[in-house]
Amino acid sequence: MPTAQLRHLAFRPFSGGYAKVVSEAEESHQRRLARNINELLQELRVAQAGVQILFGFLLSIAFTDKYATVGGYIRVTHLVTVLCAAVAVAFLTAPAAWHRVLFRQGRREDVVRYGNTFALVGLAFLALAMTGTVLLLAEVILGGRPAVVVGVLAFIVFAGLWFAVPFASSERAQDGERT
Repeated sequence: MPTAQLRHLAFRPFSGGYAKVVSEAEESHQRRLARNINELLQELRVAQAGVQILFGFLLSIAFTDKYATVGGYIRVTHLVTVLCAAVAVAFLTAPAAWHRVLFRQGRREDVVRYGNTFALVGLAFLALAMTGTVLLLAEVILGGRPAVVVGVLAFIVFAGLWFAVPFASSERAQDGERT
């Protein structure tokens, strides 16, 4: 192979420890995937810490003396909130597990694609857990309809900032590219 063609090739580790010759385009694709995985895992570290602290806080509530005297509505709201936090933990930690299991198999694209979906689902359940936590607190402080209003406002804020605004911004950007 002429030297000019060799400059456009790179070696990268391949499963089994052997090197594989790849083009620069494929190498840059692999670098982009690696960067995407790293960015995804960094973003999830932030969310994971928060949801795990929230989960611990929610678990501790059930072991207080006051909890024995609360009504069924508060207990059900608390249980649903704990379950939402648990599901959020599962989805927000799944990309790290997938990365650990699949990265040596050359399946970075799967890790990025599914990891992104897991992150979005995890954030949705974290928004629900945060809403439930705000609702529980509002029930203790305000009770009744004002507490529900506070819970609804919390949901609107989380859903708006985390999903509606970014998706709307993305749609506007795509519309701008089409024109």
